[in-house]
Amino acid sequence: MVVSGVELGGEPARPSTHVSTEINEQPSVWARAAELGLTEHVRDALPERGQRVAIIGCGTSFYMAQSLAYLREHSEHGETDAFPASEFPTRRSYDCLVAVTRSGTTTEVLRLFETLRNGTGPNTVAITADPNTPVIELADDHVVLDFADERSIVQTRFATTALALWRAWLGEDLTAVINQGQSALTDPLAPRALDSAQFTFVGSGMSVGIANEAALKLREASQSWTESYPAMEFRHGPISVVGPASTVWVFGAPPPGLLEDLEVTGAHVERSGLDPMADLIRAQRLAVALAEAKGLNPDQPRHLTRSVLLS
Repeated sequence: MVVSGVELGGEPARPSTHVSTEINEQPSVWARAAELGLTEHVRDALPERGQRVAIIGCGTSFYMAQSLAYLREHSEHGETDAFPASEFPTRRSYDCLVAVTRSGTTTEVLRLFETLRNGTGPNTVAITADPNTPVIELADDHVVLDFADERSIVQTRFATTALALWRAWLGEDLTAVINQGQSALTDPLAPRALDSAQFTFVGSGMSVGIANEAALKLREASQSWTESYPAMEFRHGPISVVGPASTVWVFGAPPPGLLEDLEVTGAHVERSGLDPMADLIRAQRLAVALAEAKGLNPDQPRHLTRSVLLS
């Protein structure tokens, strides 16, 4: 039996969907992004150390923005906030505004860049997959990850490649993460996870955004009931929804006592010990496997398009 481009025994299988192909290519694409993150072009385009920075996105790109913001501030490069593009507080003062946008055509991002272009706002930077897109014309600087673009509506490869680029630019050595990502492609998915009716993803620090993104992947691809929370917040109410039919997926190290509290619920707990970016690959594979089990096409989620274009 084949699940998400991988035989249940762990041997690679030929992907049957675009999204499975794009999931499988992530470790090799991360390696390219890691090299790009060290180039002079990227150093010149991305924010300077000490600048006050905001990062925006929509959907998956917003959740990646949450991770990018945490990483920059945690690396002591400067105060960094993340917002959905539609909720950016234009009255606040920032030195630089970074937009993560795969298509470069999302209406909320373009409207915000147009608004800021007409005033004395922050320097604007676009991280996008398409060099021939409207956001390039509106941004002061840009980084193009065209080698990470995707055919599937569901984002996987572009989002994590933007994260890999950012981590390399901040000075991280991604060799171990890339190797973990490779192993995440063939690690068997737990039968309990495949049989679950409800999923909760939790993380802390960088992995809060990754938990949010994992939950979104399952919603988009498989129409599953999913939730996501900062790990310490999970016990402040949300834990009441989980039970024996649930999977709780912990990205990164769990806070003290969480695993003991989860044991009482009877939920299946996923905790790989992998870097959260690598572990996200396993959650992406789960999303595709659940979609295929329901007879859904994960490349074509209902009600979704590659980019949200408003009149």
